[in-house]
Amino acid sequence: MESKTILNRVTLSDEQLLNLRTKKIFFGHQSVGDNIVQGIRDLMAEDSRLKLNVVNSTHPEQVAEPALVESHIGHNEDPQSKNEAFAAIVQSGMGSQGGIAMYKYCYIDFNSSTNVQQMFEAFRQEIAMLRSKYPLLKIVHITAPLTTVEPATKAWLKAKLGRTSSWDTNAKRNEFNNLLKQTYAATDPIVDLAEVESTHPDGSRSYVMRENKRIYTLAPEFTEDGGHLNKVGRRAAAEQLLLVLSTL
Repeated sequence: MESKTILNRVTLSDEQLLNLRTKKIFFGHQSVGDNIVQGIRDLMAEDSRLKLNVVNSTHPEQVAEPALVESHIGHNEDPQSKNEAFAAIVQSGMGSQGGIAMYKYCYIDFNSSTNVQQMFEAFRQEIAMLRSKYPLLKIVHITAPLTTVEPATKAWLKAKLGRTSSWDTNAKRNEFNNLLKQTYAATDPIVDLAEVESTHPDGSRSYVMRENKRIYTLAPEFTEDGGHLNKVGRRAAAEQLLLVLSTL
């Protein structure tokens, strides 16, 4: 019988684990990405068969062997800087080499002035450009992370005072994620980080209702500060990331 590694929510076969070890992957991120990378390290510490070469570098083209190359890119609260930094890294050599590349926005990249349509269009244009220039490169998409929210009465009071609530910013994150999935679900791999973050350990979802629409939110069990992932949350996110990558 084939042995399997049992993770918190997913099961990876020996074949999938071996496949992970043969890939060169670049992951551009900021602090929630740090949480996910630590989650991968947590999983490796628990299962000796999960062996990944995790390298911190902005030059994946200089890493000769298969590896998960990860690095901060761009600046928080400036999503365009992340688009540009990711494109520059890909164009420095990895694009022509091939492999797997991905990056994510942070929850703090969404605020009261964010125009989600414009933000997504800038992202879409960059992805189209990179795909056209580098057909050997496999691009993986990651939905934007979420935050917890304040009670409904407090959100209502903020609205009355003309202030932005976490309901508002999570609604924008949800809008971006819906656009991403609608655009790429049929063609590209997607790591649905927002779905992982909003799914309680019992399988139910964390959300609030506004105008008969669900706004998915970060489950409180996965965070200590309302945005970054704790040990439970980072493990769940790392598992989903590895599951998607193991199928490529």
